[in-house]
Amino acid sequence: MLNRYLKIFLIQIIVVDFVFLNAIFFIAGFNWRQYDLLEHTGADAFLLVSNIAWAVALYTTGIYAVSQQLSYEKMARKTIQGLLLYFLVLLSFLFLYGHLYSRFFVIMYCLLFVAAVVISRLIFYWVTNSILKSKEIERKMVILGYNDLSKKLADNLLAEKSNLKFEGYFEEYSKVQELSYYPVIGGLKDCVPYAKSNNIREIYSTLSPEQFPYLYTLAYEAEQHFIHFRFVPDFKMFVNRQIYVDYFHNMPIISLRSEPLDDIANRIRKRIFDLVFSSIVVIFILSWLIPLLALLIRLESKGPVFFIQHRTGRNNKTFRCLKLRSMYVNKEANAKQATRNDSRFTRVGRILRKTNLDEMPQFLNVLLGDMSIIGPRPHMLKHTEEYSRIIQQYMIRHFLKPGISGWAQVNGFRGEITEDLQLRRRVEYDIWYMENWSVYLDLRIIFLTVANTIRGEKNAF
Repeated sequence: MLNRYLKIFLIQIIVVDFVFLNAIFFIAGFNWRQYDLLEHTGADAFLLVSNIAWAVALYTTGIYAVSQQLSYEKMARKTIQGLLLYFLVLLSFLFLYGHLYSRFFVIMYCLLFVAAVVISRLIFYWVTNSILKSKEIERKMVILGYNDLSKKLADNLLAEKSNLKFEGYFEEYSKVQELSYYPVIGGLKDCVPYAKSNNIREIYSTLSPEQFPYLYTLAYEAEQHFIHFRFVPDFKMFVNRQIYVDYFHNMPIISLRSEPLDDIANRIRKRIFDLVFSSIVVIFILSWLIPLLALLIRLESKGPVFFIQHRTGRNNKTFRCLKLRSMYVNKEANAKQATRNDSRFTRVGRILRKTNLDEMPQFLNVLLGDMSIIGPRPHMLKHTEEYSRIIQQYMIRHFLKPGISGWAQVNGFRGEITEDLQLRRRVEYDIWYMENWSVYLDLRIIFLTVANTIRGEKNAF
């Protein structure tokens, strides 16, 4: 129900962003030494990568998503997400071709671009809120029915910024047994006449048309006077839990949980992030770290450098999970989980597990598409079969690709599982991640994973 002016402004601000991006490129390219970037052989490549990187950042993070629930916190979070992803791509390019550009140019460009984005976002926030608060787009609305559902709807309207202005309820006075913050204006059949004479643009009915058949007559009468009539179904009459509604060919489909990654656009965002992040790690870290760790592993004990184990992936499919070998070669590797004082650990292996370095080869699993950077940790096939018999919701976590790190892990649920409660809590955290996924949440988990590794974790062994 956003006004068309808001959408027009959104297009304008995105265009201005790209104009700023390209203008800053030329401004930073000219300094007091008369350094002419236009004559530089790498100018076109930098400009192309810069524009593509910002386009990817805009699409992936939804930095300019139009919302009626806009806040400084949400705006800042999305702006930081977009800038981090943008500079991640740009710095990867500069790592390979940075010798073509002066340090002064790179620093000036980055500082000016950050300043321009911050200014444009502040303008976006101010104009968006001004439009939402404008009397021109304000839409008065009333609620038909006075019950738990109507009160919850009214509370939500009060709690969130919106261009809807709630006027009050319509219900038979004999059914209202309590005082309300908003008035009960009249009976049910008074609703449409009141709306016509008071410029009411929306009527929300929390009553069921099956119980009150004349609601269809009221809806028809309202629409004849260009008043929107909407039904708010109380699905909790049928399912005693939170539910989510999608539509298939105009048919409402009720789901028991939200699944952001069921949306193809979100899956593409997550896959792009996985590919970019993993490629950077593989090229700039694993290329020299793996040979060094491989040498240490082979010097201490005989056996392969890599430990390859079949684990449960997305949709219960098996994949080959890569790890650096942290134990002496043993026959129980695929059946027995590691314990704190496990005698199978090598000295190098203990360090690898304590610092999570044994998991680093799994970035190759991410590139292959078997895993994601963030997701539920994959378990051995034997444990998947065992845990699914203990926890009813255990298999739900396999709707997602397994991850190198996860929401459960950064909240302390990692290492040996000694009781059912530990497993139950892990599953709860994994399902919560599945229902609340966002690019920001992935970035947050990555940050917490690094912070926990540096700080040290008591369950890491």
